[in-house]
Amino acid sequence: MIFALPLIPGTLLKRYKRFLADIKLTDGTIVTAHTTNTGSMLTLVEPGSPVWLSESDNPKRKLKYTWEIGAAGSTAVGVNTAIPNLLVFDEISKGNVDSLTGYSTIKREVKYGKNSRIDVFLQQEGRPDCYVEVKSVTLSRRQGVAEFPDAVSSRGTKHLEELGDMVEQGHRAVMFYLAQRSDCTDFATANDIDPVYAAALKQAIKRGVEVLAYGCQVTPEGIFLDKPLVVSI
Repeated sequence: MIFALPLIPGTLLKRYKRFLADIKLTDGTIVTAHTTNTGSMLTLVEPGSPVWLSESDNPKRKLKYTWEIGAAGSTAVGVNTAIPNLLVFDEISKGNVDSLTGYSTIKREVKYGKNSRIDVFLQQEGRPDCYVEVKSVTLSRRQGVAEFPDAVSSRGTKHLEELGDMVEQGHRAVMFYLAQRSDCTDFATANDIDPVYAAALKQAIKRGVEVLAYGCQVTPEGIFLDKPLVVSI
């Protein structure tokens, strides 16, 4: 996924109120950027860290900047939680996710479950419908291991239960974790952060929910799907 316009580099001053971050641009200007990520962004909010912002020309927006990329040490990490859904949808559409090929219909944001919407819905005559839930992964505390979640995620637990329900109704369900970073080879749940979610994922797998995890190449020019990660649940 290529960014429409070049990103703007800066330095993180602070993140606050979940959705706001103060950034110092290279010319010394201080701006407030919107942060789409509702998690803790653990390891990514250290003041002085390099960041990259997108700029919107929409006059109706209260904040014209959006925080797109942060840094964990020397590793660039995509932090915009809207990107994984778009990226995964695009890559499945192009046939670049081997285990999710062979479907003639692909849609986004289809209603299902208990007042929920599935991120990607796949359909092919003669095959069970396929429901794909996408989660953005930014955390890595152990070398080479991407972890989810970085904060308690009751909403994520609910999604796991609904995916299991789809399997029991005769459909296919896939939990797709997209690590927006290139330094990981494995994926695991952050059991210490949200043990309830970790237990729910194990239960979902027992019910037949499949798990996929991929890494990304992250640059100021774009974020691109990379290799599959080894899932260690």
